[in-house]
Amino acid sequence: MKFGIIGTNWITDRFIKAAKEHPEFSIGAIFSRNEETGRAFADKYEVKSIYTDMSEMFQSGDIEAVYIASPNAFHAEQSILAMKNGIHVLCEKPAVTSLNEMDLVIKASAEYQITFMEAMKSTVTPTFLSLKKNLDKIGSLRRIVFHFNQYSSRYDKYKEGIIENAFKPELGNGAKADLGVYCIAPIIHLVGEPKSVLKNTYILSTGADGQGSMILNYDEFEAVIMYSKISDSHLPNEIQGENGVIEIDKISDPKQISIKYNNGQVEDISVTHKYDSMYYEVEEFINCVKNKQVESAINTHEISRNVIKLLV
Repeated sequence: MKFGIIGTNWITDRFIKAAKEHPEFSIGAIFSRNEETGRAFADKYEVKSIYTDMSEMFQSGDIEAVYIASPNAFHAEQSILAMKNGIHVLCEKPAVTSLNEMDLVIKASAEYQITFMEAMKSTVTPTFLSLKKNLDKIGSLRRIVFHFNQYSSRYDKYKEGIIENAFKPELGNGAKADLGVYCIAPIIHLVGEPKSVLKNTYILSTGADGQGSMILNYDEFEAVIMYSKISDSHLPNEIQGENGVIEIDKISDPKQISIKYNNGQVEDISVTHKYDSMYYEVEEFINCVKNKQVESAINTHEISRNVIKLLV
């Protein structure tokens, strides 16, 4: 499957490295607003076709699908334009920046019968799918505690007065959109929408959130989320139940998960990942396209919609 690539940054490099492990993945074209930047990126991956006009790339016949890793604020517009032109869309998280945008994307996917999938890598990995299957082993849920706190090197520049994209809210960026989403999405996958939400946010001078926390209230349990781009944390993540605790090494990229039962027994429910975590989102997406599914059965449109409700 020939992919167009939008976004020439480190996440795109990691995506391509992982995707190239899939026998059906290839790169058909690169888009960049700057031809020189696009050429340098294309040369690195031996890609001939470079476009500075997105519509032209979508209409070129060079690609069947597109991976979108542009700033969050552009995701909806670019996704809809791709689908109008018959191009299947794998879009980096968060899929959009508002509920209205999400509804427009879902509508376009249905109208044009084109696959759209949010590239939430963690929720399609073998280890996370194992977590879903084993969740009931800890009995009645009482509390979920997920966090993603990662001090950003860009914050040092911010303190020097140099504002990079990571702290520009006009691009849809900030701690919750960049990191908090990795906590919110798996909760929605595991237990669905909350009944109510309490939020606490620390806003930087640019208007972007530097850190925050949320308490999602359910009938008989709660989910606590913490995220930050201005501090670190090395604590594990937990799902607490009446029969034991599920401990997760890193919720954004889970690889080691164990159940610690009340009786002292420990069960490892991890699944060895043969590939980089981003490989599994590519595999899921390609399978959806081949099976003519407009959405993934795992990273569904409805789940993406429910995540956006909590992000905005």
